[in-house]
Amino acid sequence: MKIICIGRNYLDHATELGNPVPSEPMFFLKPDSSILHKRHAFYIPDWTNEVHYEVELVVKILKLGKAIQTRYASRYYAEVGLGIDFTARDVQSKLKAAGHPWEKAKSFDGSAVVSEEFISLDRLGKSIQNLQFDLSINGTKVQVGSTSEMIFNVDDLISYVSQFMTLKTGDLIFTGTPSGVGSVKSGDKITGTLEGFQMLNVNVK
Repeated sequence: MKIICIGRNYLDHATELGNPVPSEPMFFLKPDSSILHKRHAFYIPDWTNEVHYEVELVVKILKLGKAIQTRYASRYYAEVGLGIDFTARDVQSKLKAAGHPWEKAKSFDGSAVVSEEFISLDRLGKSIQNLQFDLSINGTKVQVGSTSEMIFNVDDLISYVSQFMTLKTGDLIFTGTPSGVGSVKSGDKITGTLEGFQMLNVNVK
């Protein structure tokens, strides 16, 4: 199982960090060791002074696929969840400035929070491109997004990524984060909802 993360897929998020808007999807990978164990707290690593939260819709791939055409992409998923891509922003900034890969800032242990539950689109009764989600810290909403605001929609993402690597059953695609990212600190309590369903509950240490 691999975790495929889409970068800069919401216009406001790209611009809030001073990044150019991509002309094609950009993606990176997180290893399975980056998944935060269920019901475990997130511990801020001692080698970073600035970890940011990034809430994202997560799509679970349900069958093997390679070079998938966009018109067939919807056959490769049926359930969605919510995730957090924790990012060591200070470390990432240094890596980007040096022209180096981001993995150290993005792929560390515990950096991928994945909701325990995935909900079928049939149950939600809505298009995957019309889903609302949000993230709160200590009861205050800090990110609110809609998949309708994606630069590249889910089917296009699946088609694009599958041109370069085979998608396998159980793979997860983090589809990008809306604006509003910011730092976490010890003692924070993070919750996330998708279409009114609470999907995430994380304590920061």
